Amino acid sequence: MRTARFALDPAFTVGQVSPRLFGSFVEHLGRCVYTGIHEPDHPTADETGLRTDVLALVRELGVTTIRYPGGNFVSGYKWEDSVGPVDERPRRLDLAWRTTEPNRFGLSEYIAFLKKIGPQAEPMMAVNLGTRGVAEAIELQEYANHPGGTALSDLRVEHGDKDPFGIRLWCLGNEMDGPWQTGHKTAEEYGRLAAETARAMRQIDNTVELVACGSSSQAMETFAEWEAKVLAETYDLVDHISLHAYYEEHDGDRDSFLASAVDMESFIENVVATCDHVGARLKSSKKINLSFDEWNVWYMSRTEAQVSALDWPEAPRLLEDVYSVTDAVVFGSLLIALLRHADRVTVACLAQLVNVIAPIMTEPGGPAWRQTTFYPFAQASEYGRGEVLDVRVSGPTYETQRHGTADLLHATAVRAEDGTVTVFAVNRGQTEPLPLEVALHGLALTEVTEHSVLADADPDARNTLTDPDRVKPHAGTGTSLENGTLKASLEPLSWNVIRLA
Repeated sequence: MRTARFALDPAFTVGQVSPRLFGSFVEHLGRCVYTGIHEPDHPTADETGLRTDVLALVRELGVTTIRYPGGNFVSGYKWEDSVGPVDERPRRLDLAWRTTEPNRFGLSEYIAFLKKIGPQAEPMMAVNLGTRGVAEAIELQEYANHPGGTALSDLRVEHGDKDPFGIRLWCLGNEMDGPWQTGHKTAEEYGRLAAETARAMRQIDNTVELVACGSSSQAMETFAEWEAKVLAETYDLVDHISLHAYYEEHDGDRDSFLASAVDMESFIENVVATCDHVGARLKSSKKINLSFDEWNVWYMSRTEAQVSALDWPEAPRLLEDVYSVTDAVVFGSLLIALLRHADRVTVACLAQLVNVIAPIMTEPGGPAWRQTTFYPFAQASEYGRGEVLDVRVSGPTYETQRHGTADLLHATAVRAEDGTVTVFAVNRGQTEPLPLEVALHGLALTEVTEHSVLADADPDARNTLTDPDRVKPHAGTGTSLENGTLKASLEPLSWNVIRLA
């Protein structure tokens, strides 16, 4: 096998990693909330009904920003239903997922959940621009953020939350380009509504950060034209534009699936180009950053039949994909893609956090456990903080049906404040180990402190309720650092974390 190579030099960097890159997403969908994070009758539940076993895993995962309450759910969301005494909250039909929403977990509970995760957990609130508009958005903002002395802020105090929630980051709707979205709009319609909502929210507080809806995927017929039209209306009013992307294996084409990040990186670069084109046309020096606020491996092809068969149940088992080693390797590659574009991707949210296409699974009344995808995210969050170094791979490639030519090695590297460097690397090859050589220039590194590998002789191995620890990272062997060159052998179909000091 031909060796894959790249060089690292602190003079050549991509950008600083935003802590928000390690965000996640809680939507009122399936069992993400009920029997996921919130189950008052569970043996581990605290006084507010939160599962403390899940809280411990969320902290271990290293999640920062958490987007809420949707997702498609938000386009039918009445925020007023989710506040006040729980036993007085109404039950509503959720059109997005054909379920019934009891509103037992709402805005106050969401903020309390974040506080129990820790100070790193920042709220990212979405407003409903599907069935609602400007007035409801600023009423929610006043309730959540104004200190007191007005009808809505005093109502929050009356409901038991004396201190404002301090929500800085707001999504102006969700996937409004999608015909599946309740209240779907054209780019012109949405752009005007988003602009007027942004103006009003900034009248209350000009320091809020706002995310405009971008395309739901690069495959949308309106892609790029949508971004251009929306930004023409909102460029000076918003800080980010959103991207959403999900990947799955189609018809046994695992080679293409393993190269999914080729599409993700193309998506990012094309949105950046569109943003900068609009900025140039407007003669603006401002840069719009990217909020990749939904991303994951999701076997979406199974979803439509699941949802259409529902008859308005409460918290059914929906979208509970059980992830394999192969899925985890692709997932790690998607994390690498985000890090490689940290100069412009300043928010990212893994969709979702618990049970629903999630790294954490639970059983009602029973245990919680880590999916295979838990490990790459936790490691990236722990060791992917700092400055991303520019990585240009030279090495073997292979051909895919969906994404053309792809490198067998997908990699990035992050230099921490203390000078240590972590290399994140995926071997997309399914049968052979991949020799790796990394030349280190201008880096005072002398040893390999860890080489962690997620791989398995069975690429379809999974963690389940009956075997929750079937797949775990293990130590790599034979990895060395001598005379300024890192040498390693990456196992077939593997996610690798190599730490250098």
